[in-house]
Amino acid sequence: MASKGNPGDNRTRRSFSIFIVVGLCCFFYLLGAWQKSGFGKGDSIAQEVTKSADCSVLSNLNVETHHGNEMKKTNDSPENKVFQPCDDRFVDYTPCHDQMRAMTFPRENMNYRERHCPPENEKLHCLIPAPKGYVTPFPWPKSRDYVPFANAPYKSLTVEKAIQNWIQYEGDVFRFPGGGTQFPHGADAYIDQLASVIPIKNGMVRTALDTGCGVASWGAYLFKRNVIAMSFAPRDSHEAQVQFALERGVPAIIGVLGTIKLPYPSRSFDMAHCSRCLIPWGGNSGKYMMEVDRVLRPGGYWVLSGPPINWRANYKSWQRPKDELEEEQRNIEETAKLLCWEKKYEKGETAIWRKRVNKSYCQERDSRVTMCNTNPDDVWYKEMEACVTPYPKTDNADDVSGGELKPFPERLNDVPPRVSSGSVPGITVELFQEDNKLWQKHLNAYKRVNKIIDSGRYRNIMDMNAGLGSFAAAIESSKSWVMNVMPTIAKKDTLGVIFERGLIGIYHDWCEAFSTYPRTYDLIHANGLFSLYKDRCSYEDILIEMDRILRPEGTVIIRDNEKEIMKVKSIVSGMRWNTKMVDHEDGPLVPEKILFAVKQYWVAGENNSTSSR
Repeated sequence: MASKGNPGDNRTRRSFSIFIVVGLCCFFYLLGAWQKSGFGKGDSIAQEVTKSADCSVLSNLNVETHHGNEMKKTNDSPENKVFQPCDDRFVDYTPCHDQMRAMTFPRENMNYRERHCPPENEKLHCLIPAPKGYVTPFPWPKSRDYVPFANAPYKSLTVEKAIQNWIQYEGDVFRFPGGGTQFPHGADAYIDQLASVIPIKNGMVRTALDTGCGVASWGAYLFKRNVIAMSFAPRDSHEAQVQFALERGVPAIIGVLGTIKLPYPSRSFDMAHCSRCLIPWGGNSGKYMMEVDRVLRPGGYWVLSGPPINWRANYKSWQRPKDELEEEQRNIEETAKLLCWEKKYEKGETAIWRKRVNKSYCQERDSRVTMCNTNPDDVWYKEMEACVTPYPKTDNADDVSGGELKPFPERLNDVPPRVSSGSVPGITVELFQEDNKLWQKHLNAYKRVNKIIDSGRYRNIMDMNAGLGSFAAAIESSKSWVMNVMPTIAKKDTLGVIFERGLIGIYHDWCEAFSTYPRTYDLIHANGLFSLYKDRCSYEDILIEMDRILRPEGTVIIRDNEKEIMKVKSIVSGMRWNTKMVDHEDGPLVPEKILFAVKQYWVAGENNSTSSR
């Protein structure tokens, strides 16, 4: 490396920095000219991007990046292929939750509603179209309350849940009043009730899990309390629940509590919640409550709202036998005691338990339940067991098992207990702190290229290979949230660290489709993902999946070594993406490169030819 005092080297760096900023600003300027928003009104992307740059300088620079002969096609590069639109019937295709495939699996314990992905010969190799009339969702917080009808044109919930104040159809939009089956006075009033028991206001409760979330109004209204909820619901007869949640700008996945463990590490959530979620908590030898216990942090809270709580007053209106409800609540109470949960509250149809902070409060538990002897974070496609996850050991009777967390947002950049205790091999305090600084630097470089990253234009963000969650920490804002994905083949499992930072995430194998609807993310970030998967599965499959879950006019940022970036660039040249490849912010000699892309706007039924740009 040249010394800092070399003026020629400094000029080279400055020139190349100017090239990157100006070249990409013009790229996004041109894209902004045709990007749509709201109800077809033009975005001001071009204005935003060009405020601090003069694109006329571009003609004075070499517009090709410095890749030399490696720009040529190599023998292991895929042949350029033009990807055609899928048939219009696939507009809301969810590959691993396909309704027809689901019906071929057993209904017992909701097995048929779990992930069942297509075999290789049934995978689609085409691009999922957006529905006719599709528009960019409203910016947050307006999106919390309004969703364009054209984006999810399904009215069944407005009929089925009409009296429960979930969703209303008003002309060309859906309106979400913030109601729910168990909170007829609105989510705010319901959360106020919970906050009288649970320390929601002081930042100690940051991450929440909403099981059977409906349209995720509980999670939507928790945002202004600085609480982020991971919500899930199955793809079932209540059409488009999760799709509505994501259109609103609320984190959610298609999922169910059935036969397979939840895709989260142990001790992830500060609070778990069920509002009439129809999960048989009192059955299956208590294993669903045991699974909640696994993902619930010591000292965390579990909220159960609806049947069978207060069954004596409600069994007639619920149209269920009194004896059945009584037995169900008794089983729940007994399982909670075995788990060493302390009941803190019961009023009306809502009950709240708190998980004890360590083992010393429940010495008798080990002799009364079956303890799990497997890795509590090894959960991908692992069958749920009727066993209890042990507490991590503590030195003192008052210590929080697994480590005490700071209130949010302080915990975001505080050293997580899993790091300070050495629980993740190879991840030291120094490495964690350096990673934080590095991703702040990377994000600043991204902002110089795309000046609207933190403007609110991108609400739903995904990091496909999240590492320690430092990208999400750097971009943290009330305007956006990040789904931090931990690939199941990653060398180090750091998802628990991500949750300890007050962020959310999920395990996933990118050789398969993600558990979401099409068009549910505004910005997708992939760092080192293709190097990780180069010997595992097809880049084409991964990129088609990225296209499926990316909104029209959404942005992709791929950071990887030059060889993998060139392979990716070759494939996406046949997709409807506009791309620009740039060098690392430290200059062209760094082997890591960045590919920026924007997905073009196109909808079902259009006779658009696929771009070869």
